[in-house]
Amino acid sequence: MQLSGSFALTSRTTSPMRTASKAVRVAALFYSDDQGMSDEADFSAEQPGAGAPARLPRADGDGGRAQRAPRAPGPRPQEAVGVITLTKRRDFLAANSGKRAPTPAFVLLVKPRDDGDATMRIGYTVTKKIGNAVVRNRIKRRFRALARDILPVSGVAGADHVLIGRSDGLTRDFAQLRADLTKALAKVTR
Repeated sequence: MQLSGSFALTSRTTSPMRTASKAVRVAALFYSDDQGMSDEADFSAEQPGAGAPARLPRADGDGGRAQRAPRAPGPRPQEAVGVITLTKRRDFLAANSGKRAPTPAFVLLVKPRDDGDATMRIGYTVTKKIGNAVVRNRIKRRFRALARDILPVSGVAGADHVLIGRSDGLTRDFAQLRADLTKALAKVTR
């Protein structure tokens, strides 16, 4: 077997004999004497007979995996009776022109809709100045629980209510938040 000059390895620490044997091993990886042989020669040319059919999806589903019995969804937090959550920006902007009642934890905006509908609507907003998403969502959760407790009793019928969160909304005691909202609603209804 002839080696080309590109496969000859030279090194200062190894002998020329050792370098040649490395070159032979490397060359043997790329050049083989048995050019006519291949790995496919060991396989049978016979086609497989009738065996298990190919795995294809069936109309009745996959029988190989047990399916869980369907169940009813779990209970979700209940909205206050007669209170709908605001979702549209125009409703928040309209409430901004209503009456204001600032507290240390939030600013309450109340704007009567004058559409003859007695349902109360509530919206929550907390700006990025207050904190990251975790902090803002925690404040909103506290406001939702607060609204469920207070609005059906003390809210203004047929009006939009918006709670704008402040940084004390996270650390203020919940009983104090409840008292603040009750006081703010009384101030707005005067």
